[in-house]
Amino acid sequence: MQEALEVEFDTVAAWTEEAVAALGADHAIPAACRGSGRPADLAWLADGLELADGDRFLDAGSGLGGPTAWLVTEFSWRWRGSVVLAEPMVHAATASVRLFGHPAVAAWTEELPLADGCVDAAWALGVLDTVPDKRAVLTELRRVLRPGARLGLLVLVARGERAAELESNSFPTDVDLHRDLAATGFRVHDRVEASTLPDAPPEWTRRADAVEAFLAEQHADDPAWHQAQEQTAVLGGLLDSRDVVIVLLRCEAV
Repeated sequence: MQEALEVEFDTVAAWTEEAVAALGADHAIPAACRGSGRPADLAWLADGLELADGDRFLDAGSGLGGPTAWLVTEFSWRWRGSVVLAEPMVHAATASVRLFGHPAVAAWTEELPLADGCVDAAWALGVLDTVPDKRAVLTELRRVLRPGARLGLLVLVARGERAAELESNSFPTDVDLHRDLAATGFRVHDRVEASTLPDAPPEWTRRADAVEAFLAEQHADDPAWHQAQEQTAVLGGLLDSRDVVIVLLRCEAV
């Protein structure tokens, strides 16, 4: 499990930075949002964060930092505040700083180097389904969030028996997810399946596809690339069959 995640979130992340350097900065956000949500997903979650000027924002399990870069760009009209990215994979964390310039720390979400109650809003996108102990992650997020702070989650949820086919992930059920949130001090205000939201705009898709094509051309002979592609194909099949679905949640720290 750990090896597969390192390939996806560390090795391929470093390659993605190279692709953006070759293709242009306008490819950075679509490339760095790979696996972390489309614009419609991010917008739905961002609306629930209720960001106000001066709020401190945390992206837990931030990957290459694309979603935060999107948030800073798209919500600049209503929010200007400090951001911190926490990403356990070193290559991804350092690449995110070079790509977008936001502060990032290489840290597991279960052990955030932040003081109690110092964060006003946060999101964790595609994080819970990659860890076996979901309550440890949620407990740590609750620790750093002030009471009343908002948390956005993108979670891949198991709906069918085939969900177990992807050994690199530990998909929660809907019931277990809501139990874990309640047990760790979160109230769910709203939820939606990502499949009900609009697809990514054509230009976003074009740029993301260009990065994917660049990576395939540059690393076609690398076993790590083939492993990542196999993981992606299995997950795509599970999403198509709805044995796994992508769920978005707006939560409050209580």
